Amino acid sequence: MRKTGRKAAATRKRNAAKRQAAAKKAAPTRKPRAAGKKAAKTRTRRASARKAAATRARKKEEAALTQPVQVQAPPAPEPQVQTTPETSIPE
Repeated sequence: MRKTGRKAAATRKRNAAKRQAAAKKAAPTRKPRAAGKKAAKTRTRRASARKAAATRARKKEEAALTQPVQVQAPPAPEPQVQTTPETSIPE
């Protein structure tokens, strides 16, 4: 084996050992960090939902204030049909 090949292999081994050591060191912190990230996501999602609901309510309120109030006229009374012996009552 040439010298350069041996040096490259040795470097790869050293780097692999460093990676493994770093992975072992980081393993205990990974779970709590993931839990913290999940909690932060949940807080953000809830906050944005709350903000969206408040915005919808405010817009609805503003729309109600700006629209003119329409007063409905009472319905027209139905024409009264007087019953006489000649007219029959429609059923």
